Amino acid sequence: MNDQEIMESLLLTTKGACDLYLHGTIESATQNVHAAFDQVLAESLCMQEGIYQKMAAQGWYPSEQAQQQQIDKVRGKFANA
Repeated sequence: MNDQEIMESLLLTTKGACDLYLHGTIESATQNVHAAFDQVLAESLCMQEGIYQKMAAQGWYPSEQAQQQQIDKVRGKFANA
């Protein structure tokens, strides 16, 4: 595995953990359990952001800016819904 593949694996694993923690937060039966899941979710989201930033800096997570026309089209679609 090269560095990019390792980072992709870390990002996917972290995203999966965030999903589990989110559902744990939503479905928790008590305030203590809710707070515990909420705290670990926040920490995991910070880790995910850090991994993403490192990948983006290396050019391993390319993104493109949406054109204003595309934004307006989507906005219009949901404004009429």
